[in-house]
Amino acid sequence: MKVRDVMTTEIISVDKDIELKHVMRLMKKNDVTKIPILEEKELVGVVTDTAIAVKLGAIRSRGVPASRLHASSVMEKEIDIVHPDDDVSTILSKVGEPGPTILHVVEDDDLVGVVTKADLLPFVDSTQAVAEIMRTKIHSVSPDDRVIHARRRMIDESVARLPVINNGMLIGMISDIDIAFSLAKIKKLFPLGKQKHQLDELLVNDVMKVPVISAESDKAVKEIAEMMIEHQIGSVPITKNKKIAGIVSRTDLLRTINLEEES
Repeated sequence: MKVRDVMTTEIISVDKDIELKHVMRLMKKNDVTKIPILEEKELVGVVTDTAIAVKLGAIRSRGVPASRLHASSVMEKEIDIVHPDDDVSTILSKVGEPGPTILHVVEDDDLVGVVTKADLLPFVDSTQAVAEIMRTKIHSVSPDDRVIHARRRMIDESVARLPVINNGMLIGMISDIDIAFSLAKIKKLFPLGKQKHQLDELLVNDVMKVPVISAESDKAVKEIAEMMIEHQIGSVPITKNKKIAGIVSRTDLLRTINLEEES
């Protein structure tokens, strides 16, 4: 199996000088969290939801709106490039390693596709219970926590999503993209003098997504992968007796793939 067999060829990309608000519109419209950045049709970086959330959060006291930022303002220059004829097993062997979470497929200096972890989920075929691979150390927030606290928690723990827990019960999820859009909205709606107060008072409850897509701990790993594909989500909280017991991400699922069988 080659990269060209799994890559996404309908590429959503933008020029580095495009306004960040346009990038965010594209993310929302196409339900993506990563967009390649071009300069005179040459790949120069990538904008991610994480980078946007960090940037808008870091400048909250200066009141800079997304409309005054460009793609190049939040672009990550570290990009990972693969060739269409590379074997998929070389990609799978790197799953979970630090680095870019989107692979750019380049042929003859042209960007011809991208590969994300979502593209690799169909390879997940394990019938073992998800309880065997889930992470039981759960980083979470409460609905009454401030969004800026949730953002700092994500940065400190190197995660893109956090379960929202109230009295031991799972009631929502908050992600980088949710935070990015909430920060951008405040910067657009409120004058500079009121923005910091609004940002400081914004609560997780105001931003989190509900209802939560979750699964019981006896579900098969393959079934969790199918849930992620169907609902286009990057992680699934795992429950036992209606209380959260762990969490599993795309990365966790991809680590179950038997490379010898797939190669």
